[in-house]
Amino acid sequence: MNELLKYIAQNLVDHPDEVSVTERPGDNETILELHVAHGDMGQVIGRGGRIANDLRIILRALAHRQGQRVSVDIVT
Repeated sequence: MNELLKYIAQNLVDHPDEVSVTERPGDNETILELHVAHGDMGQVIGRGGRIANDLRIILRALAHRQGQRVSVDIVT
């Protein structure tokens, strides 16, 4: 899941070399932190948060197929 999130984010931003994903355990789920450059934040979030919501939907669907729970946080 980390690699999929990183791959998608790198194709959305202007500075793909600054994209990284950190995984940390949470309460009953795994939290994926997507780190992007400050200037690329808007491209990952999208108008009205549409892209961010779509990323979350894709990763939740993948996690559900694997019997897991996941959430995505976008940070700079």
